Parts: sequence; structure tokens; C-alpha cells
Amino acid sequence: MAPQRDWLDKDFYAVLGVPQNATQAEIKKAYRKLAQTLHPDANHDDASAAERFKAVSEAYSVVGNEEKRKEYDDLRQLAASGGFNGGGGGFPGGFTFGAGDVGDFDDIIRQVFGGARGGGGRARAARKGADLEAEVHLSFEDALAGVTTTLRVTGDGPCDTCGGSGARPGTAPQRCPQCEGAGAVAVDQGMFSMSQPCPTCSGRGAVVDDPCATCHGSGRQVKPREIRARIPAGVRDGAVIRLAGRGGPGVNGGKPGDLFVRVVVAPHPVFGRKGDDVTLDVPITYAEAALGMRLRVPTPDGGATTIKIPTGTASGRTFRVRGKGAPNRSSVTGDLLVTVTVVVPTAPSARERELLEELKQHDDDDIRGHLFGQPAAANRG
Repeated sequence: MAPQRDWLDKDFYAVLGVPQNATQAEIKKAYRKLAQTLHPDANHDDASAAERFKAVSEAYSVVGNEEKRKEYDDLRQLAASGGFNGGGGGFPGGFTFGAGDVGDFDDIIRQVFGGARGGGGRARAARKGADLEAEVHLSFEDALAGVTTTLRVTGDGPCDTCGGSGARPGTAPQRCPQCEGAGAVAVDQGMFSMSQPCPTCSGRGAVVDDPCATCHGSGRQVKPREIRARIPAGVRDGAVIRLAGRGGPGVNGGKPGDLFVRVVVAPHPVFGRKGDDVTLDVPITYAEAALGMRLRVPTPDGGATTIKIPTGTASGRTFRVRGKGAPNRSSVTGDLLVTVTVVVPTAPSARERELLEELKQHDDDDIRGHLFGQPAAANRG
């Protein structure tokens, strides 16, 4: 990806909320946090969030890539030093941004970056492929257990027809006669000599006399593809998983990009999630809470276990079942947290009402005396 004209107007570090000297790890962390917050799936009716999501994605696509980040920093440093102003700013030729006698912005960039970073080799340098994004939807059970699934992504890749050569099948590209395969030519700038991509082959080092009908000689094609990926056990809703090397193919022998997979976990009708612990709310009757019982509850793995509810259990009390939660990266499994809620009958039968009235006559505990700051006995009845 060559430096873009609008890079001069956009502060990608500010968009991501990180300082210019932030590490790649800090940039990635900031991007993931913003992407989870601003993703369209979480902001269906918020157009501003969608626009910010696009801006954050664009910023990360540049400064999240070490090579592109260096180009971005160099370009903005050049502009800040006056490199695009009429006085020259320390660069030969006195580049004037947008002036007709200087040439296109891209020509300026090729001259500056082509010569400043190693001459002709720059045009054909290996480049990492583009990072891609995908989304996977999992059930609650699959998120806990982990699953191998097929992801469908669309991205740039070698043309299926010509295999990436750009030439019609049965033919082959020819060595460029102007640069003799180097991909770059030297351009005199007064007392300086600078390198720029060869205008004949556009820096490829080869020319295609009979182009492929599918890619029109570019050798590249945007196409969908399927990727088999293992989603780790215990993954949480909203997590972003990086699959190294599963993104777009590299250019000129460069490494492939990465694939970032956002996980969406469907809610469960019974269980919930709290970190590595799984939560479960269970209703019990007043009698069960008062007298105690042995309570059988389901577990996330499809089984069941029994817990002891002691006498006089209050509504809202939580019981912990060790090792029945979600696994994490440290191979430690969380717990199952069972919270009991005392359910009061809303329409007691005649017999139930009779028993409750009898129980009320025997209930001599004053549970509200402290509200009036008086001896408990004065408030009975």
C-alpha cells in the first residue's frame, strides 16, 4: 500500500487514542477495544458509531502495520518539515504539493520514498499482505467447549485464471526492457539521483504483452475463500481472535496478513457468563429455603450436580460449584455460580392460605424492630 494523499490530513494516532510513540501492542489493544465498542452489530441505529468504526478500522490498517506506519510517519514528518512547501524543505526540487509543474502526488511520493529507502529495490520489496476481518457466531455451548469452524472471508489474492502472473494462460510475462527487471529507474534531480518505479512495468520488473482476461494483467483478484479455524474453548462474546498468516497473501514474496475474527456468542436460556464463571439462577420455595434441601441443578457440560441448601437460606444467596465454569488460556476452569431465589406464591390455594395463617401465628420473630429504634417487644403484633 503506497502512501495516500489524505494521510496528511488524518491523525490516525488520535483516532485510536494512542500517542505517536505507542508500541504496536498498545495500538492493537486500543483498536480491539474501540472495535468491540463501535462495531455495527452493537450499534444498529447509531450512524455516528458506524462512521467512527470505519475511521478506527482505517487508522489501524495503517499504523497497525509496521511498514505502513513507517511510511505514514515519514510522510507526515516530511510535511511538517516543509517538504511539500515551495522552499524545498531540505528536499531537492522544492516540491509544491498540488502544483501542476511538479506532477501528481503519487509521483512525488515515489520520488521521495523510492530514493530515500534503498533506490530501485524499494519498488519490488516484499510486502506483508492485507489484514482481513471476519465474524463467527457460536452457541453458548460451543463457546465453552471450543470448536473448529469454517470462516468465509473476501479479500485480495492471486488470480485463479493466471495464477497471479497477469498473463493469459499459456503465455508468460516478459522482462521489462526499460528497467531490465529491476522494477525501478533512476531519475536525475539536479545534483541528486533518485529512484522511482519504472513507468513501463509499474515497478513489477516485467511486462505482460497478452494480459489475462480475468484480472486484466494485474495478477490479483478479489474473491471469497473458506478458512478452517479452531476457536479456543472458553472464548467470550465480543472477543477478537488473531489468526496469524491467514489474511491476504503477501506481495513479492512477503508474509501473508493476519485474520482478525470477532466472536459473537448467542445467549443461553438458562446459563449466563461472568468472566470465567458460569452463572445459573434457580428458584426455590419458601419451605425449601426455610427447612433446607438437596437441590439438583444442571451443569454447562450437559450433566447435573446436587448442592446442599442449608436451613434458613436467604433469597439471593449464591453457591459455588468448583470446576464447572469456562476454561481459560491458563488451562484453569472457572466455577458454576448458583444463585437461589425464594419464590412466593402469587395465588395461594385455600389450604396453602390456611397453613400460612397458622405459620404466621407461630412466627414470634420481630424482624422490623430495628426500623423504629425501639425495643423489639414493643413492635410485635
